[in-house]
Amino acid sequence: MPTRDPAVWMWAEACELLDRAERLQRQFFRPARSAAWEPPVDVFETEQDLIIAVALPGVAPERLEVGFINGALVVAGERDLPAEAGAIIRRLEIPHGRFERRIALPPRAYDIAQRELANGCLLLRLRKAG
Repeated sequence: MPTRDPAVWMWAEACELLDRAERLQRQFFRPARSAAWEPPVDVFETEQDLIIAVALPGVAPERLEVGFINGALVVAGERDLPAEAGAIIRRLEIPHGRFERRIALPPRAYDIAQRELANGCLLLRLRKAG
């Protein structure tokens, strides 16, 4: 149930606006040779794992790269523009081209315990090492 406390509501709204501004900045002010888009992610944490879902509709498993760089999980790859012979594009809202998403992780070591591409999402389970 949403809170009725105006201070809590305003703080939540401010955080959401800052998050949107950061996404827009990443989208429009990136170096020329970087990825064309960043997929959205959900991150959940349990005592043993981090569970990460990356929205990648239409991305083939062989077009994905997953690894760790400087304490961040990096998911990169490419989504090809669907090629339908003779088709005229009427609307194109799902991003295509090169993508990359860096996800900052809490400081510790992780192992990829599960990697599954299902229902348009890459599901990763990172086991906390040690």
